[in-house]
Amino acid sequence: MAYLLKATTRKELGEKTRAEGHLPAVAYGGGKENVSLDLNLKEFLALYKTAGDSSLIDLEIDGKNIGKVLVQEVQYDPVKNGPTHVDLRCIDMNKAMQAPISLKFVGEAPAVKEMGGTLIRNTQEIFVECLPKDLVSAIEINVSVLKTFNESIKVRDIMLPPGIKILQPQPEVLVIKAVPTITDEQVKAMEEANKDTDITKIEVAGKKKEDEEGTVEGEEGEADKGKAKEEKKSE
Repeated sequence: MAYLLKATTRKELGEKTRAEGHLPAVAYGGGKENVSLDLNLKEFLALYKTAGDSSLIDLEIDGKNIGKVLVQEVQYDPVKNGPTHVDLRCIDMNKAMQAPISLKFVGEAPAVKEMGGTLIRNTQEIFVECLPKDLVSAIEINVSVLKTFNESIKVRDIMLPPGIKILQPQPEVLVIKAVPTITDEQVKAMEEANKDTDITKIEVAGKKKEDEEGTVEGEEGEADKGKAKEEKKSE
């Protein structure tokens, strides 16, 4: 899918731009000079919802297409939770680049459907290196291979599109695993522990809970996602 973001050159401070209902931004990198920009807030939000951080976007400034960019960072107001500033990284299409790619989980795990387990997602994003033409917005992970609680998917098991190399996490890092049904309290504890959570301990705790009280409904838990970033430019 092709994405186009229209912008105008900004000569005012970001505070004044926001007061006028617009979104200040800066484009940098790729051998180009830094450019302060003014974005249409609604247009950016609509595009970002679909494109995310891993899709190449055509940037048009004052009616002229200057090439491809990635949304490097979106800063948010801690109170209103709306975006206050956007960093756009210009991409040289002839040079290898590094970027995050989201993992999209598809299919149904037999360990969940037939054994009443819960899916624990420990990794939801990978950081890769590739040529811009090879970048994809997401990589699908088919969880139908998780037939028992003894099986798991690790970073080394991810089927990569041609031309993409994973930089982080390491190959042995857990991506997703099915465990016996766990309680809401255990899910909350796992979320707080993030990626340092010991999945084995959660599994043992789940079995103990089932022995004492019978099968308990569980919810999906999620772990922390790590996101490596390159050079960050301010307004």
